[in-house]
Amino acid sequence: MKGAVTQICSLAHEDKLRARGLRFIAGVDEAGRGPLAGPVVAAAVILPAGYSHPVLNDSKKLTSRKRDALFAELTADAAILWSVAVVEPGEIDRINILRATHEGMRRAVAGLTMVPEHVLIDGLPVRPFPIEQTALVGGDGLSFSIAAASVIAKVTRDRLMLALDTQFPIYEFAKHKGYGTAAHLAALRKYGPCPHHRRSFLPVRQAELGL
Repeated sequence: MKGAVTQICSLAHEDKLRARGLRFIAGVDEAGRGPLAGPVVAAAVILPAGYSHPVLNDSKKLTSRKRDALFAELTADAAILWSVAVVEPGEIDRINILRATHEGMRRAVAGLTMVPEHVLIDGLPVRPFPIEQTALVGGDGLSFSIAAASVIAKVTRDRLMLALDTQFPIYEFAKHKGYGTAAHLAALRKYGPCPHHRRSFLPVRQAELGL
């Protein structure tokens, strides 16, 4: 649209909080809310003040090769604190995907070696949350901290799905990462669900019932 302003991923939101005297600000994001199989993975990241990166952005806007390179770079940097939490399908089915996602975010923040003073969360507010939060819709494309969490969560989950693919090759998890593609749905109808499918999701439940 003419005159529209393109928002760029930066530390602008983190810097506003630092101007209030806060030092440790974590970005939080998740990967895997929508798939029919596999866990939901949340990540929390605290970047050092002044951090910048020419490529870091919302993981969905990056190629898998760039995500892998960023993952290696972020997790090897001693100045960057990070943590991941994995919520398995059984727990997702017990408490529902939204609550499982929120629980994963809380666990990821709790896993950091430094307790943050504030968290920036991608999307809508998470209630309850033990730390003061700011929710940013589209935050993984606005905040470097959230973008870093987005990359770490996405790469972690993709690697878990690749491992599941070796155990259950009939579903071809390596290709679709558990999302409801036509090929995945066809395999579900043919073979039924495996232990890593989310039985609270309608297509999986239907396949299990032979519908």
